[in-house]
Amino acid sequence: MRIVMGAQNCGFGPAAELVAVSRLLTGHERIFVGDGVAAAFARRNADAFDDIREGTGIHDTTGAGSAAIDDLLKASDQVVSVMDADLVVRSVVAGRPVVMVDSLLSFWQLGRPLAVIRDLCESLPRSSFSAADRHLGTLSPHERVVAAHLLATHSVVQNFPGATERMAELVALGSGAGPAMHLTGSIVDVDGLRNLPPAAEPEYDLLINVGGFKNFLLDFDVHNDYMRLLHRWIADLLRDWGRFRRVLVCGGPFGEHRERDVSVAGRRASCRFLAQRELLRHVASTPHYLLAPGLTALHESLSLGRLPLAIHEQHYAHVFTVRRLEGTHFGRMAARFADVLPGHHVPEDDFAGTAALVEIAGRVREDDELYAGFRRTFNERIEHYLSLTPAQRRQGVGELREALAGDPLSSVLARVIAPPR
Repeated sequence: MRIVMGAQNCGFGPAAELVAVSRLLTGHERIFVGDGVAAAFARRNADAFDDIREGTGIHDTTGAGSAAIDDLLKASDQVVSVMDADLVVRSVVAGRPVVMVDSLLSFWQLGRPLAVIRDLCESLPRSSFSAADRHLGTLSPHERVVAAHLLATHSVVQNFPGATERMAELVALGSGAGPAMHLTGSIVDVDGLRNLPPAAEPEYDLLINVGGFKNFLLDFDVHNDYMRLLHRWIADLLRDWGRFRRVLVCGGPFGEHRERDVSVAGRRASCRFLAQRELLRHVASTPHYLLAPGLTALHESLSLGRLPLAIHEQHYAHVFTVRRLEGTHFGRMAARFADVLPGHHVPEDDFAGTAALVEIAGRVREDDELYAGFRRTFNERIEHYLSLTPAQRRQGVGELREALAGDPLSSVLARVIAPPR
């Protein structure tokens, strides 16, 4: 069976989840379509796909790229989309069954009743993607993702606080035309996690995972105040923590010849963009782990029995994640920009909230007094994290696993995608 697969072009989380799904679908022909940071992740993990087609015009309404993706979809047997609403809409127009995979169902903010979104979906024109796109043009990006769930054949939802309630709301619409909904646990590369090489002497004392970083606003060269702040802080981390002689900093900002090394007082930080399974090897073996609070990286860490420390929020989804998990030790000990600017308001909106975090990161980086507070409070968070006993770390992992539990991804996929013939 030919399966066309794509992921929302927003950080590495969606693309990492797509890789996890794809690795469970061996025996099928798996074709990745997409561009930007999602395509960069797919290329770095190319062994998870049989073909990678970059720049195929998923989000274009006209032109050769748009026509090419339509032709590819029509020639496919199945489509899998990880939070890419346009790929779902295109699949519906092409008459292909589509699975919508979502780790953030409770995150999407709605400005209108679900019934209004349902009615738009039920009256969707299917003559062309451009007509369908115009029909849904009044929806916000978040509402469009929810619409994609209603249009999909199946929805696979990773468990998270609020996810089951949102699923129940979608089911309660009662149109009879909505998707079959399935709750799953961690959407991670299970085989990669199981088959890591035996633990060896750690190469590094500390691992810092900044994720893909790039999204609808953030980029490596613009709106990058967070990364510029991080670069300033890495040198001070080496100055402040003599026990961290070898530090590995991983993430999308260090790809495409952007890798760098920082050396201070005989200590060294290596900044790299690694393949996913290589990163997992370091997660498993490195004694201490700091990560941007994205859900995929968190689930991978939990699968390895590791409790990480969340670093400061890059975008509004990180604010949402930490807040929803504040009843856990992970949520309580997370580093936050509120430690430095407690009175600074972050709007309850994806774009405006992310823009506010960019502004905060810029202020902290440029103002020496604010930066000193950032450095001091971050060190306090790290000190607390390092003081946890093994039993406390196991407890922290256990409470997160309980909060995020669901059916294994492999069993859910077996229910929604036919086995290869």
